[in-house]
Amino acid sequence: MRNRRLILDAALVVFSRDGYGGATLDSIATGAGLSKPNLLYYFDSKTAIYVTLLSQLLETWLDPLIELDPDGDPVEELLGYVRHKLDMSLELPDESKLFAGEMLQGAPRIMNHLQDELKPLFDRKCAIIQNWIDAGKLAPVDPPHLIFSIWAATQHYADFGAQVSVLLGGENPSVRAAAHLEQMFRKVLQPQTP
Repeated sequence: MRNRRLILDAALVVFSRDGYGGATLDSIATGAGLSKPNLLYYFDSKTAIYVTLLSQLLETWLDPLIELDPDGDPVEELLGYVRHKLDMSLELPDESKLFAGEMLQGAPRIMNHLQDELKPLFDRKCAIIQNWIDAGKLAPVDPPHLIFSIWAATQHYADFGAQVSVLLGGENPSVRAAAHLEQMFRKVLQPQTP
């Protein structure tokens, strides 16, 4: 288990930095402090390592969406989701970059997961949001595009971290970003009172 964890940790750094095409088993083995033959004892290919990483990543990154409570206060549930996604992006930028890289390639290694697992979850959560809208508990928004907007607004801080750092003069964006996103999404989500 320890060596598998070393390999996966090293691979995350290599894949998020170099992309799937640029990553090599040699660079992953070096990062893990193992020989290439030792690495191949635990994983039979670069693809096996990559798919394992992506599978673990998806499980972690989807947890906050899974936790969206249909019985909770809709605005607070969604703002909590925004905060959780932002925290994850700031704390786990390599994971976000790894996923973004796979998406930019057309998701060739995880398309089945997107279709079989993410799509049903996404549809269920969109239905919950639509139910909240229909009950007058949320402003009328487009549920799929609301979720896309949350993903885009939060993961930008990970996927474009170098740009964010330069433009903010090296300032840690966490406090201002959280306040801004809460203000923005609260205005979008708050139902109008008659």
